[in-house]
Amino acid sequence: MKNEKSILYIQTSDQPERQYSPLVLAQTAKMMDIDATVYYLGMGLKILRPGAAEKIKLGSFPSVADMIKKTLDMGITIYVCEASKQMLGWQKVDLIPGVKIVGAATLNDLVLDAGATMWF
Repeated sequence: MKNEKSILYIQTSDQPERQYSPLVLAQTAKMMDIDATVYYLGMGLKILRPGAAEKIKLGSFPSVADMIKKTLDMGITIYVCEASKQMLGWQKVDLIPGVKIVGAATLNDLVLDAGATMWF
């Protein structure tokens, strides 16, 4: 059932300057009483390897690792695409704690259920 008061933020990039927007927007949505979910796929997964997000800090923002931790601490679910993990050849690669690895069908379900989607 479609939840018109929800936004799905989809991160497809590992470029440092593209990491903040989905996290800032998801946190802001949560503070506005909007259901927020973040989904990483494709090259975006590279940011979720232990140590990777700690290396990214732009301007006066906290590190991307701190932003991810805050997002999770706020109760916002972060999903990771299993098919993308396989595409990268990561059969047994650990990702940061707290993210949920899911199948590709989950993204389709999330998109169909969300009131809006934003891709980064």
